[in-house]
Amino acid sequence: MAFELPTLPYAKTALAAAGMCEETLELHHGKHHQAYITALNGLVEKNPDLQGKSLEQIVAFSYNKPDLVPVFNNSGQHLNHSQFWLSMSPTGGGIPGKLETKLVEDFGSVQAFKDAFKTAGTTQFGSGWAWLVLAPDGKLKVTKSPNASTPAVTGEGKVLLVYDVWEHAYYVDFRNRRPDYITNWLDKIANYEFAEANLLAG
Repeated sequence: MAFELPTLPYAKTALAAAGMCEETLELHHGKHHQAYITALNGLVEKNPDLQGKSLEQIVAFSYNKPDLVPVFNNSGQHLNHSQFWLSMSPTGGGIPGKLETKLVEDFGSVQAFKDAFKTAGTTQFGSGWAWLVLAPDGKLKVTKSPNASTPAVTGEGKVLLVYDVWEHAYYVDFRNRRPDYITNWLDKIANYEFAEANLLAG
């Protein structure tokens, strides 16, 4: 069965007041994400080894295989974007209690966590992603990845929250001011309730 563009869990106008306008979501979700899915479906159709596999299985199967770079790039981007949409909320920014306790325990303070999470995104050269993960040792950690890569295949941990630092994620709203986009995202858009739910799910 062909992969499909996931429906946004909010209206395309819902994040505008928080700093992500309708045009950004129309371009990012409706154009960029859809293009990755269309390309991925075409690649799966041509490769019997990919058929019948879940998205996560295709990402893992194509990881670090030179002959499957296009498959990994498009499947990874589909997976990453699907997590990104869920990592945002029109009522974002507030950190629920159990997550806050864990952040303080592992980072020292909520502000130290935000500083580390922002640094990950600002220091990711070129295109990529910044992640909050539950590491194999049971601690929360911040990491980053280039292009379509994901902690799902690098072994860094379970994804709790992610934001996109490809330019198409912020250029309409913030032009080339990536640090401002990240600060705004962390304070006003990040769906920390989603992160807490992922944390509690183990």
